[in-house]
Amino acid sequence: MKFPQKHTLQQIATIISCEFVGDPDFPVYGMNEIHVVTEGDIVFVDHPKYYEKALNSAATVILINKKVPCPEGKALLISGDPFKDFNKLTDYFRPFETVSGPISETSKIGKNTVVQPNVFIGNHVQIGDNCLIHSNVSIYDHTIIGNNVIIHAGTVLGSDAFYFQSRPHGFDKLKSGGRVVIDDNVEIGALCAIDKGVSGDTFIGEGSKLDNLIQIGHDTIIGKNCLIASQVGIAGCVIIEDNVTVWGQVGMRSDIIVRKGGVLMGKAGITKSTKADTTYTGNPAMEARLKLKEYAAIKKLPELIEHLNKSK
Repeated sequence: MKFPQKHTLQQIATIISCEFVGDPDFPVYGMNEIHVVTEGDIVFVDHPKYYEKALNSAATVILINKKVPCPEGKALLISGDPFKDFNKLTDYFRPFETVSGPISETSKIGKNTVVQPNVFIGNHVQIGDNCLIHSNVSIYDHTIIGNNVIIHAGTVLGSDAFYFQSRPHGFDKLKSGGRVVIDDNVEIGALCAIDKGVSGDTFIGEGSKLDNLIQIGHDTIIGKNCLIASQVGIAGCVIIEDNVTVWGQVGMRSDIIVRKGGVLMGKAGITKSTKADTTYTGNPAMEARLKLKEYAAIKKLPELIEHLNKSK
């Protein structure tokens, strides 16, 4: 998430009431999670296991819970609770805004776009030309929709990320300040749920088609011309490259890459990144040709056991 204008390190430290290390005028342009940070961003880290990764990331401001040597060309924000202070920054730069009617006056809707009854369109939403938004669709704040997009009834775009930190009193929520971005010529079926990014974008690429009842987690990126069948569940921070086919009830864990041209057969459990132009099946999934050999071998087990018993 980029800020509306440049801020200084001292200004950010004042917002969250914390100590800083670096030039007070050090420029700060935004805030992001570690997998999407760029120069000028703030990233937070609150566990020693991830200090090195955060300090060496593209982020130039590290919100951290311990004073450590500051890398050259970077700055530190020293916080007792970086998770909590990251939430403070989200609230400050992207606060929740109420809407007085079903379609916010700050939204922009393109030419020849049809919005059916009972649709909710939030603040600062942009919808392109020649789109069709069916009834009971909810489009949360800051969502961007391209041209020639069809969204079927009951779908929700931009719900919060499912991202919590365990605390002694229960779970604290990491607040979502990101967006959902839908490219041109996408069709989304009925009753789908697509979560916004925590600080970046959840993205669906040009020409991709989604069936009904699909869950897409925060910050996931889906490429061009993908086909995704019903009841698929995709965790956060997944990358699905172009021309991938995903059949029904597939489940994907977070932080994996499904490479271009792949086919994921029904009910596959995708627990690690896949190869390009390869078909996967099973749970946990493996290459289909290997899985079929495994099934064939299992079928022979009764015969082999009987043979062993006779040879005793």
